Amino acid sequence: MTVTSETEVFVGVPDTSEGWIDRAREVSNILAADALARDRAGEPPFREVQLLKDSGLVTLLGPIEFGGGGQRWETAYKVVREIARADGSIGQLLGYHYLWAWAARLVGTDPQISAVEELYTSNRFFFGGAVNPRDTDLTVVDRGDTLVFNGVKSFSTGGRVTDLTVLEGIIDGTATHVFAIVPTAQDGIVFRGDWDNLGQRLTDSGSVEINDVEVDWASAAGFVDKEFQPLVYNTLNFPAIEIVFANFYLGIARGALDTAAEYTRTRTRPWPYGGDNREIATDEWYLREGYGDLQSKLWAAEAFVDQVSREADAVLHDARENLTEQARGDLAVRIAAAKLRAADVSLEISNKIFELTGARATSNDVGLDIYWRNIRTHTLHDPLAYKRREVGSRFLTGEIPEPTWYT
Repeated sequence: MTVTSETEVFVGVPDTSEGWIDRAREVSNILAADALARDRAGEPPFREVQLLKDSGLVTLLGPIEFGGGGQRWETAYKVVREIARADGSIGQLLGYHYLWAWAARLVGTDPQISAVEELYTSNRFFFGGAVNPRDTDLTVVDRGDTLVFNGVKSFSTGGRVTDLTVLEGIIDGTATHVFAIVPTAQDGIVFRGDWDNLGQRLTDSGSVEINDVEVDWASAAGFVDKEFQPLVYNTLNFPAIEIVFANFYLGIARGALDTAAEYTRTRTRPWPYGGDNREIATDEWYLREGYGDLQSKLWAAEAFVDQVSREADAVLHDARENLTEQARGDLAVRIAAAKLRAADVSLEISNKIFELTGARATSNDVGLDIYWRNIRTHTLHDPLAYKRREVGSRFLTGEIPEPTWYT
């Protein structure tokens, strides 16, 4: 396979947002070369993640003093979109990594934030998370100086290719939730390797068993003397990941539209029975109309998601104490709307391109199916109908969503 990051040499670390996006484009071009073959093989993406490490992209949000890029979320969103253009699975993994790398800032104390950011940035560690709210929570037992996690999660995105895993559970005998970041490589974390889904095949999102994983109380995110220190900012976990979703959906859609257009330019044959026959397919009126419609919709979705990404960036980088419930709710609704537009446009594009490329484009060696499979799989993450309701409730009554694991 083409992705052999050992042979890729990346000079230095970018120091501007534009430089990081250019770096992402370099990586995207490498991934694009054999994305279809890797999808068909369905192997855990160890080499792909190593490529993200070698390029420095995993440290984009990390502090400069620890060797990171010191960039903002607005840049991270664009990087995720660029990677997803070539490979939706790897775009998702990188977006999830950024979110879990930010988890300490979402819920941790200042000393915990510093420790986690130094650890992952200086080592170029890659994050995953065994946090699936629809499963039974992990059981967490308080043993005095330590907490012990046990249970099973049906999804752990990144699984075997990660260095650090985020765990979440409820302390036994209480209603108290606790997050902790632990090393992935330990006997108590057993990945079942059972991810075998329609799309996003390289995300290694299978189930995981957590057996007696021990964590010092000092690593329980946001706790001081075993008491959690709450802030509204703590509840940004789901809105923050939803805007990541919107961006990698649009990356997949852009990849689909560009790939289909290139096929039409080079391989689609004009229709000879329309009474207005053309010599080449790109002169067909219905193809120009079709691509024009899809491109217009994608441009509009990209502009809206870019705007909401800037709004999310402003909140995520502001002082944590500044966030109010109202501002949090307003942002969550805007993100829900952005996710809706991205999902709808991406589903339309990944389906419509078959009509524009023709029957021969359904051949497995063309691989246009990868885009629809990836979008169709991940847009089922949580029901879009509930996102529409959130936006409608805000518009009609002024109601903002109550923070939950899915709002």
